Amino acid sequence: MQVVAAQPLRVVLEISPPHQTLENGKVGGLTTAVVEQMLQQAGLSAAYEVYPWARAFRIAATTPDVLIYNMARTPEREAQFEWIGKVASYKFGFLKLSRRHDIKVHQLSDIGKYVIGAQRDDFSAEWLRDVAKQPQQKLALQPDVIETWRLLVNGKLDLMIDDPQAIEDMLTQHQLRRSDVEFVFFPPELEQHTWIALKKGSSPELIERLRRAYQQVQEGVALQKAMRRMAPKAV
Repeated sequence: MQVVAAQPLRVVLEISPPHQTLENGKVGGLTTAVVEQMLQQAGLSAAYEVYPWARAFRIAATTPDVLIYNMARTPEREAQFEWIGKVASYKFGFLKLSRRHDIKVHQLSDIGKYVIGAQRDDFSAEWLRDVAKQPQQKLALQPDVIETWRLLVNGKLDLMIDDPQAIEDMLTQHQLRRSDVEFVFFPPELEQHTWIALKKGSSPELIERLRRAYQQVQEGVALQKAMRRMAPKAV
């Protein structure tokens, strides 16, 4: 066990407010608070590395003993990772600028008419490609959610995928009000829990230590806050 705790655990993540934030060089956010508590219970410290999602995912998928968090547990990923515990709850839908009266989505088949932004290697991008069969020329994959929002606001995208409870920071950054954006469609398949995970083949001692520590924080306030689904503010 001493070998596991000898140095800080490598942790990779993307910035995705309010769950993962970066302020004055310090990683924070709702799910980060859960991870911090879990690591404290495990007697471990973290060496956080912030990347665009695609790079964080590739590192975690190919490197043992690297923790990644706030990741959707999809069938494609199931056998790749050891799943430590749930860390957040999302209900993703298609978002547009309210002024775009030309965009009308009533059912899934309608989205094929529009350019849709998503994050590269994100589960929503995989879903758009493999399940929704979004045409390649209408799928605009970005390195992170910050860039996806920038393109939406600048009129380079018609739609993007996000959660109504996770957009406040982006609205503030772009000086938008809630009434300036509109969610037009919520596919049931995009309602997800996200997880803390490590690559298959990671240290069994580390995995067991983290799972025991997660059980200690499972009923805590931080996890309940991260998992809570509240009614979104009125548009």
